[in-house]
Amino acid sequence: MKNQILTSLLLPLLMLSLSNLQAQPQAQPLHTAQPQMQAQLQPQASQTQPPLQLQSQAQTQPQPHQTARAQYQDLAVAWEELTSADFKKATELAQGVCIIPMGVIEKHAQHLPMGTDVYAARHIALTAARGEYAVVFPFYFAGQIFEARHQPGTISYSSRMLYDLLDETCREIARNGFDKIILVNGHGGNTSFLEYFCQTQLEGARDYAVFLFTPVGDRETDRKIAELRKSAIGGHADEEETAVMRVIRPDLVHMDRVALETGRDQARLPLPGAYTGIWWYARYPNHYAGDATGSDPEIGRLSLESSVAQLQKVIAMLKADTATLELQNRFFQQAGEH
Repeated sequence: MKNQILTSLLLPLLMLSLSNLQAQPQAQPLHTAQPQMQAQLQPQASQTQPPLQLQSQAQTQPQPHQTARAQYQDLAVAWEELTSADFKKATELAQGVCIIPMGVIEKHAQHLPMGTDVYAARHIALTAARGEYAVVFPFYFAGQIFEARHQPGTISYSSRMLYDLLDETCREIARNGFDKIILVNGHGGNTSFLEYFCQTQLEGARDYAVFLFTPVGDRETDRKIAELRKSAIGGHADEEETAVMRVIRPDLVHMDRVALETGRDQARLPLPGAYTGIWWYARYPNHYAGDATGSDPEIGRLSLESSVAQLQKVIAMLKADTATLELQNRFFQQAGEH
């Protein structure tokens, strides 16, 4: 019975992994009137222009969000570092945005720590939030990692618990004053699960929205990284992921152990056109894909800077966004009418 329940939970997750949720383009603002119309609507300067001194003062008045930011400039971005008294200030400054950096606890060859994915996701989230204020949820490592259950130290929760824990976490974040929750994923095995989770937010009405951060490579960064890479293969604990950890936590990287196991594709299951859960184990049983021997920290710096810059833009975009919740509320209303 337990296996039947797990199967029924995992099957839709795998089926929905084929759907790539793409962000919809932003609507154009409705204030692009013709220049002559704008000129007609402008009052006469002699009637409305304030004295020069007052006009200068008005032009230099800080915007509300700038004033708040200056007032709370020393406010921590990490949820667990905030005092209870400061938390309300943080929710106001974040304008409803909270980030959940996510990963798993799994083997990363013999040279990287098992928390690599969470370290990377948290570094990106915390750095971005310091530049474009948002609150970052505490260390979150409950993710999909069934494929590493054969390796020591793996923390692999049941599929039902994975979903319920993330759902309860989002609801608690919303109860604390946030209505825009960004999932920042550091683990490739989470992607299909998180896309499925985002889609299921339409199952029932709620007063918050969940977004999955989906960074893309930019041409210039990709070019620089390609010039620095010494290997042509990768995917897990490889040259780039190792470089990232050499920037974030160099004290946890053991470069002397890089060659203890192979990261080559074992190609033990040649079944083109057919997906099955054992595919990763069939190819990379050592939980190592690539060759980190020549890892250069500069690769890690470039990769992190690109992700941080993209996340900052997403935070700012979602602060200004009103369409998502409006459309979501309209959808729930229409869905309940029939």
